[in-house]
Amino acid sequence: MTGEAEQLSTLRHSASHILAAAVKHLYPGAKLAIGPAIAAGFYYDFDFPEPISDKDLPVIEKEMQKIIKQNPHFLKKIVSKSEAEKLLQNEPYKLELLADLKDGEISFYDSGDFSDLCAGPHMEKAAQIKAVKLLKIAGAYWRGSEKNKMLTRIYGTAFASPAELADYLHIQEEALKRDHRRLGKELDLFSFHDEGLGFPFFHNKGMILWNTLLDFWREKHRKYGYQETKTPLILNRALWEKSGHWFNYRENMYTTRIDEEDFVIKPMNCPGGILLYSETQHSYRELPLRSAEIGLVHRHEKSGVLSGLFRVRAFHQDDAHIFMTPEQILPEIQEALKLVEEMYSVFGLSYHLELSTRPEKFVGSLEAWTRSEQALEAALKSAGKEYKVNPGDGAFYGPKIDIHIKDALGRTWQCGTIQLDMNLPELFDLSYIGADDQKHRPVMIHRVVYGSLERFLGILIEHYAGRFPAWLAPVQVKILTISEKHNTRAQELFNQLIAEGIRVELDARPEKIGYKIRQAQLEKVVYMAVLGDKECAENTLSIRDREGKSETVKTADFIHKLRQEIRSRI
Repeated sequence: MTGEAEQLSTLRHSASHILAAAVKHLYPGAKLAIGPAIAAGFYYDFDFPEPISDKDLPVIEKEMQKIIKQNPHFLKKIVSKSEAEKLLQNEPYKLELLADLKDGEISFYDSGDFSDLCAGPHMEKAAQIKAVKLLKIAGAYWRGSEKNKMLTRIYGTAFASPAELADYLHIQEEALKRDHRRLGKELDLFSFHDEGLGFPFFHNKGMILWNTLLDFWREKHRKYGYQETKTPLILNRALWEKSGHWFNYRENMYTTRIDEEDFVIKPMNCPGGILLYSETQHSYRELPLRSAEIGLVHRHEKSGVLSGLFRVRAFHQDDAHIFMTPEQILPEIQEALKLVEEMYSVFGLSYHLELSTRPEKFVGSLEAWTRSEQALEAALKSAGKEYKVNPGDGAFYGPKIDIHIKDALGRTWQCGTIQLDMNLPELFDLSYIGADDQKHRPVMIHRVVYGSLERFLGILIEHYAGRFPAWLAPVQVKILTISEKHNTRAQELFNQLIAEGIRVELDARPEKIGYKIRQAQLEKVVYMAVLGDKECAENTLSIRDREGKSETVKTADFIHKLRQEIRSRI
């Protein structure tokens, strides 16, 4: 964390204490739980004697402003465990936290009439919190366990200046307008149903988006020498034990029994890709061998964390598995980075890179991990890429380069990844015949660009605010007739556009043209082609785009221009 980020985190943690103080002033019977700083602000969990709602937040926020104006200092004090127990005798959740601490390591922070068990750090004084805003209320189980009591979590954010807060709130307001869950419904793209929580249903227009993304993906992967494969959805437990997933990823896996044998509904595609490689004995002349799969995977997620297309229980990964000699590691990682750059740039997505290293739970030797991490670092440096190290966040079988994209609102999302794996080839005893006619161990790269296709689609919906470029849009042209006498020409134009491979809809309803235009605008159609007497007589089109700009053009010229726009993916 940078110095600036640390300062902001400290400020927000201090704001969480001010929130707790305000709640204790207004609701003396409320019990305190925890109140950390988080990425976008802070929260504090409370056990209220009576339920509260979002309507109560302005009153609590007003009390926070009152405390900040009084400007109490944050003062740290070290106490013994017995002293802490006395101070917290009416705070059962704090006492439970205290039980986990060792004597001599117990600190409190006082701010005015409020004192809280806390390791800190905090700002020097409350007035340094120049801007604070309470955002929402949610439920949260104590210590994250469904077996414990549901507490009330109050979310807020804080900044060092009112201007920064105003910018943040503006972005949040814009994000709300772009929410892919709302747009998915409005644009008829996808839906969710209680009969399958976390399992998305894609509508026809959503499938057009889906298949267009896949067509683009296949085009780029053919260019970079990948062969597309497909592996089974269900494979037996023995395979997942061999790969290490059964012991390191069991809690996220769905299982079933077939013929009295345990099977796993795959959470990842890599063991299937390994089985494909192991079918034949490969020569070094065949390597690198690049295979790619749009694989459907299932992972158990608790219902409370499901979030539209961003967090689902079934999703498609654009997985690639590259088998190579050790000498090919550097060029293959560089090629993978080039592919990522080429694909993301089409969507106008910038990104940054993080090198994620060995986690606590891992398979393989420390020597293999060290060599893998050094190889990834060397590839990043040789490609001239800036990156930061993310310690302990690698996959259990290998370190990785995580690719975090930035959308139109400046939000970042982790999508692509390039994982270097020297361990699964060892576990599965993979080999190739080298130039010396001896068996050698290949190195494996696991690589995704979209990551989860569902999640990437959700990101694109919000990135474009549903206003997809012509090449991607489910409806590229909507023909609008002014009256029924123009329907014959409209049908001819519809057939002509279909023949040109253009995605088109026809609105020949007996409605006023203004109503039809407004409807098409709400649907975020790229172009509206209005047909009236003049257009039919002169074989022209009155073209209106989503920005409201209009022009009259010859039909052939419009088709030529649109096809160029689609081909160039602008």
